[in-house]
Amino acid sequence: MSGTISDIARIAGVAKSTVSRFLNGGSVGEATRQKIEKAIKETGYTPNPFAQSLKAKKTNIIGTIVPRLDSYASSQTLIGIDEQLKKLNYQMLISNTSQSLEREIESIYSFANQKMAGIILLATEITEMHIQAFEDVKVPILLIGQEHQKFHSLIHDDFHAGYELGRYVLEKGYRKIAYLGVTEKDIAVGVKRKQGFKKALEEVQECDVQFYETEFKISAAQTSARKIINDFHPSIFVCATDNIALGVLKAAYSEGLAIPKDIAITGFGGYEVTEIIHPGLTTAKFFYKEAGETAARHMVDLVNERPVEKLTVSHFEIIERESVDINFNHAL
Repeated sequence: MSGTISDIARIAGVAKSTVSRFLNGGSVGEATRQKIEKAIKETGYTPNPFAQSLKAKKTNIIGTIVPRLDSYASSQTLIGIDEQLKKLNYQMLISNTSQSLEREIESIYSFANQKMAGIILLATEITEMHIQAFEDVKVPILLIGQEHQKFHSLIHDDFHAGYELGRYVLEKGYRKIAYLGVTEKDIAVGVKRKQGFKKALEEVQECDVQFYETEFKISAAQTSARKIINDFHPSIFVCATDNIALGVLKAAYSEGLAIPKDIAITGFGGYEVTEIIHPGLTTAKFFYKEAGETAARHMVDLVNERPVEKLTVSHFEIIERESVDINFNHAL
């Protein structure tokens, strides 16, 4: 016979809450303890370790909220978090929100109700609802990808990556540039990378730059790029992500353009596919797995009330490949 908490409570003649308190290490009277222990033996009750962990005052489970799983950046970050947590004797529980902000908020409250030791959010934007949820749940919070002054954050160096990639493009002689970005609701990708690129533009004269927005999906970027190619005829696309750059690559080929002879392309991210494709994509590489590992260490420190810097900035590297013509001669 494998009994339940209700069975134990009935046999011992106590409330279910008293049995639950006893099972989770809470204080009960000696006589009550003996009754409950006897009832447990009679019923053959075996606690579920996972459920017991969730009910404990302090668990070793870190809830991780991710906007999408079919993303190189997300998957590499999650691998880093998971591997590091295991080394530190913690577990990761993932909630995929499929880019729904409503589900993201729900996941914060849900993880808190499940008594996660801490919550890591791979954030695309931080709204007032996020801030309210973080303050309500009273659980250690760590943001990855976006920065907020009230909460511990780990970000990629999007501004300086944008600046250095901009300098690289300009040093090669490109002056008719299409910058294909994303919504400015995404501060890291939509704002910081563009701001860094604009900073580089301040260092040159006679530069024709047009700024555009598209979606993160390759197909949407391809559609946007075809129109830009025919309307603006840029000599280079600077794309806010590698996926956008892949969409531009497809658009250029569909228009009969050779890369980098007729048009050059750069991205941000450093996805593995950018090295495999031909021509290889020049990009600002971010170190997602390492960032995940750092985030995991910081979260465990927060859970154990050890000091952690409010903001951590992950490094980047400009990877030079064949999608940019290093011998380009510009002409506006």
